[in-house]
Amino acid sequence: MIKKGVSLGVLIAMATMAIGTPVWAITSVQVRPSSNHNAAAVVQCAFNPISGRAPMMQGGFDNPKKIPVSDRERFSRSARYSLIAWNDLGMHCVDGKDYSIFSILPPFNNLHAQLVNATTGKVVTSGVTLTYEAVADPTNSINTTSVGKTNFWTWAGALYGASPGPDIGLTGNRTPSLVAQSMSFDATNGWFEATGLPITPYDDAGTKNFYPTVKVTARDTTGRVVATTTAVLPVSDEMTCSGCHSSRPSTETNKARLAAKPAAGWLNDPDPEKDWKKNILRLHDEKQAGNPKYIAALNTQGLGQTGGLLASAQAGRPVLCAGCHGSNALPGTGLDGVSKLTAALHTNHGKVLDPTNLLTLDSSTNRSACYLCHPGSVTKCLRGAMGNAVDGSGNAVMGCQSCHGNMTKVGHPTRVGWLEEPNCQACHFDGKRTTNALDAAGNLVKPADRRFATNANTPAVGFDLFRFSKGHGTLQCEACHGATHAEYPSSHTNDNLQSVALQGYAGTVRECTVCHANTPLTAAGGPHGMHTIGQAWVKEHHDYIERVGVATCAYCHGNDYRGGPLAQMKVAKTFSTEHGSKSYAAGQSVSCYDCHNGPKP
Repeated sequence: MIKKGVSLGVLIAMATMAIGTPVWAITSVQVRPSSNHNAAAVVQCAFNPISGRAPMMQGGFDNPKKIPVSDRERFSRSARYSLIAWNDLGMHCVDGKDYSIFSILPPFNNLHAQLVNATTGKVVTSGVTLTYEAVADPTNSINTTSVGKTNFWTWAGALYGASPGPDIGLTGNRTPSLVAQSMSFDATNGWFEATGLPITPYDDAGTKNFYPTVKVTARDTTGRVVATTTAVLPVSDEMTCSGCHSSRPSTETNKARLAAKPAAGWLNDPDPEKDWKKNILRLHDEKQAGNPKYIAALNTQGLGQTGGLLASAQAGRPVLCAGCHGSNALPGTGLDGVSKLTAALHTNHGKVLDPTNLLTLDSSTNRSACYLCHPGSVTKCLRGAMGNAVDGSGNAVMGCQSCHGNMTKVGHPTRVGWLEEPNCQACHFDGKRTTNALDAAGNLVKPADRRFATNANTPAVGFDLFRFSKGHGTLQCEACHGATHAEYPSSHTNDNLQSVALQGYAGTVRECTVCHANTPLTAAGGPHGMHTIGQAWVKEHHDYIERVGVATCAYCHGNDYRGGPLAQMKVAKTFSTEHGSKSYAAGQSVSCYDCHNGPKP
């Protein structure tokens, strides 16, 4: 079902880009290699984004310890190391246990990692090997194989033109097991990676676990372990259309479900995973009957003699949705003149009724409408810091629509799926943290302030994705902030295991000591132009204020210097000051009035 003329090797490489690892070859967006790709990240770290001045000289401070903040280096046996690993999307979807009817996505998870020499503060890119393996989570759930948990390998050849062995994914990498598997180094992104891992959401005891854990280990050339970490490979089978398309009894009265009923009736397949898929194919055949484009597409895909998609599946030839409706999750797929998968699904379904409240899905302002098809009411994909934000009454203040807009907006035919996505700066600008990334017209806010911005033209010209962006010290943004939709701190324990191990509490990896054995003193050379945090800054910040003044402090501490959201303590701490000890509770904002009379001593 893959577009003719595209070899398996090219498909795998391009699919790896869209689902996780960038490969500079996507025809639809005309991506080209850029020799300046890494340079932009280095410049961002080497200069303060507000002033444009070198960070260690911003406040008149030299850097006496000469600790680099952006260079890479080879391994050193005498150093202390910190290892950080993450999944790229925060959640990967699979079609569930059955691939015999049709497929939207294969089992395909991506693991990324970066190793930091804490003695020098540099990211290590050579002289080490990294491996991944399955490990039990705090509930003792472990997932060491996908064999017997899905029939993907039975149908992979018919759907994806490849026939990997059991537990081997489309890129040749193996499901995490008790045997350590190698990761490779991606020089473009400066990370180690294992792509296309065919993990499923069922652990070895047969229990559903959407957040299986893996252990990543870094070894030197002698095989000595220098660092380990535990990360999550989130995966869900709640990418389902069963809410409306499952066969219903004759007594069904729900308008939304009746609208999804094929004219020829429900299929009533005894296998619930096959049932709703067959109903969709029958409905698709009925709606497109007599459409010349549909007939031409069937002929192009070699299905012209089958009588339609349902007949093809029933005859043992399953359907790849992206075979006709192209998707950047599977580059190289799709047919000219046929709507893209994201456009076809979201535009059409924006007008249908939500079976739970009978309102159009387009009119919904909360995540429940999206969870009808996306993971999900049980998975709870949107589980990070943004998804968990609540108002005084405990109600969620942000949903999927807060960043993506309504369903019609997501499905707009000019939108480039998987690449044209919301960015950080739409909510994080001018010292603010807003809860809606869109303006009144439903378009992404584009502020001038880029202090918290994603990297421009990354991974392709015209796009700026968080999951490919780099920041402080050439670390990937997701290394410190967590994966998309699962930003630290997450509501799920497994997501937080790594940040707790690195710094002692769940949250953005922000403690300088994680990557710096000797904390460098800087006024604006930290992440996003921050100063050093902790006791060292408490002791030295007076000198900075005397040299530069307090104007730059207002960005985080507020125009009244009484503290703002960006000046909150993330964990309880006590500092020694010239006025005695000062204790802060988690969530308390740091104010100039805490120790003396405002910004003036």
